[in-house]
Amino acid sequence: MNNIMIIDGHKAVIQYDSQAGLFRGEFINLNCGADFYADSVNALRVEGAQSLKVFLEVCAEEGIDPIKNYSGKFQLRLPESLHAQISEAAAALGVSINQFVQRSLEHELEKVAS
Repeated sequence: MNNIMIIDGHKAVIQYDSQAGLFRGEFINLNCGADFYADSVNALRVEGAQSLKVFLEVCAEEGIDPIKNYSGKFQLRLPESLHAQISEAAAALGVSINQFVQRSLEHELEKVAS
């Protein structure tokens, strides 16, 4: 995926902060924000590793699970016309709307990962 850096097994989204003139990394899938800044890719790796280390140490001290847990449920708001089209397409395929949306999302994720 674009703009993703893996540091010690944890993914971070990398963006350029034009106001600061630095790259900004933010770990995803963690319970709280853990971000870091640097002016190069190599420095990002170093700063990211340090930020992650401090974050994990604080979580251990506070007895907090550092990894965000997901329920597998989320609410999605769509235009009524799109909702109708999804319902019709799912029925035509003989699957539930949930199965149709899940397959669609998996298909899109495959495209992003390649």
